[in-house]
Amino acid sequence: MPLMEAARCFTSDGLKVTFVNMEFTHKQVMSAWSEKDGETDLMQMVCITDGLEPWDDRNDLRKWLEAMSRVGPSKLEDLIEGINKVDDEKITCIIADFCMGWAIRVAQKMGVKQATFCPSSAANLALAMSVQKLMEDEVIDSKGVLLKNEMVQLSTTMPSMDPAHFSWLCMGDLVRNQISFDVIILGGKEAAEASDYIICNSNMELEPGVFTLFPKMLPIGPLLSTTRSAKQVGHFWKADTTCQNWLDQQPVCSVIYVAFGSVTVFDQNQFVELALGLELTNKPFLWVVRPGTAYVYPSGYMDRVTHGKVVSWAPQQEVLNHPSVACFVSHCGWNSTMEGVSNGAPFLCWPYFAEQFFNTTYICDIWKTGLGLDKDETGLVTRGEIKSKVEQLLSNKIVKENALNLQEKVQARNSSYNNLRNFVDWIKEGGDNQLANENAQPSS
Repeated sequence: MPLMEAARCFTSDGLKVTFVNMEFTHKQVMSAWSEKDGETDLMQMVCITDGLEPWDDRNDLRKWLEAMSRVGPSKLEDLIEGINKVDDEKITCIIADFCMGWAIRVAQKMGVKQATFCPSSAANLALAMSVQKLMEDEVIDSKGVLLKNEMVQLSTTMPSMDPAHFSWLCMGDLVRNQISFDVIILGGKEAAEASDYIICNSNMELEPGVFTLFPKMLPIGPLLSTTRSAKQVGHFWKADTTCQNWLDQQPVCSVIYVAFGSVTVFDQNQFVELALGLELTNKPFLWVVRPGTAYVYPSGYMDRVTHGKVVSWAPQQEVLNHPSVACFVSHCGWNSTMEGVSNGAPFLCWPYFAEQFFNTTYICDIWKTGLGLDKDETGLVTRGEIKSKVEQLLSNKIVKENALNLQEKVQARNSSYNNLRNFVDWIKEGGDNQLANENAQPSS
């Protein structure tokens, strides 16, 4: 979604964009995109194969990444050559998600400009770009395995990091951790270093230390459709718009909004604890339970919780912008974090994997705009914990004030706006590689 939002900003400035997804993802996005208000004469949605069959399990991270890395480069090159043959305006720049490092190698091979796009926090990419230093300091070994569990600070301008929460060490199991380090982290590092520029869905107010350490990174966020009075696109599922009418009927700052993105999975016991915890708050709640899940609600639950509404998917930016929403119970993915921050929402943080744990550090310890949920000795976030933390959050005037103050700073987005304009001009004019982050000071 943030990359698509960036593409829409580019077309608004007259750039012609071909947006490339993997075929499986492309079908999901297009099936949920009932009104193609993001696709214009200047933007076309296309796809290439990820190398797997339709019935293959894309949750098998090793199989999926290996297949995509194997077939992706040649398929992308064929796509670009095909466009160049029939279109008078040739492809002049490839902007690739940093998780797709191989796309930058295609750009180098074809002699076009290249830029890396970071949809996660800039700190997460900074971590990837600091892997060599972490090895030299014997924090990790050459395979990314943790050697010492001491807080790490990449520079004096950045907050300390808990190495146990390095993104590649929080993927769920040792196999996925290793794949994440080998393909995503090292591949992303290689792509970022090779790119002409790095653009980030972040903001100078949120991560000043990162942009001081790495001036090559340009914050152009927050990339939100609501800032342009447009409809959000890029969902995997169709949003249930009835929640808007329901929110209209709730008192101001009364609703607990609960959503965990498109990946988080709970076991049945945790699902029940969450359901009962929301019931115990005795406050109106809007809860997103993704399509295709097989959870079983507690007996009689849907009849009892007349103060709550459960939907399969929600237009999240519009929901968070609604005056009735009091707080956001979130997995703290960066996209959700940016949306919550931009709408002044206090967070109740429930990270699931990868960089979400460090995003939680930002929210709770650096920005102080939210609280974290604690697990019991069995690993569950209990119904009592949920009820207690909701009550603490909603009664905490300082957290709410911090959230509103941060919202005001982020919404100004002056440096992001200037960086975006300069980046677009660089693409149009064929740039001389002198583009720089206007706010960051060169590092020593």
